[in-house]
Amino acid sequence: MTSTRTETLSLTDGRELRVTIAEPDSAVRGGLVVLHEARGITTGVRTLVGSLADEGWLAIAPHLYDEDRVHGADIKDQVSKLNGDRLLADTDVAFVWLGQQGVSADQMGVVGFDIGGTVAMVVAASRSIGAAVTVQAPGILEPLSEGLPALVDVAADLSCPWLGIFGDDDSEEVSKLRDAVISSETASDLVRFTVSSDEAWVRALNWFDAHMR
Repeated sequence: MTSTRTETLSLTDGRELRVTIAEPDSAVRGGLVVLHEARGITTGVRTLVGSLADEGWLAIAPHLYDEDRVHGADIKDQVSKLNGDRLLADTDVAFVWLGQQGVSADQMGVVGFDIGGTVAMVVAASRSIGAAVTVQAPGILEPLSEGLPALVDVAADLSCPWLGIFGDDDSEEVSKLRDAVISSETASDLVRFTVSSDEAWVRALNWFDAHMR
């Protein structure tokens, strides 16, 4: 697996944003912003970033918390503090960095898991990029935090091809999200099944391959 590195980017508002990056050894096919789960930047997230680089993607994962990792009760507290404007600003920094590496907007994508999946869909409804993938996501009918919209409220605004991967639990919330996504004017798909990590991985890669050529 391609190794990752963590560095700090200086922002125009005076803040600093830590990011984990992996660069492919071969030609770069595009760039992907990886949005982490509720626990933060885990070993699994770093492995995913490196694996995407193995597939030819320039991958960058913004650290959305002030700390890299959170545990136990602190997770709920961190999630409740998520601010939509700041999250979009942080992902924008990652997109700007990809642009500085020569990646065009239509070759940029975003993929998120858990709370990162929620943010990935908000990004897909707010930014003109190549494609987006959400793997599981809370906050479908009720906002995940005061600073984020409910996903059903932004589904019709999707501005890039979006794939949602959810478990096969017959969730009424997911059914309502599927209905809301249908009204968007871009390519979209929401699949529900007992997802293995390998199958979700293949579906995500295929989605980016199909829409970011």
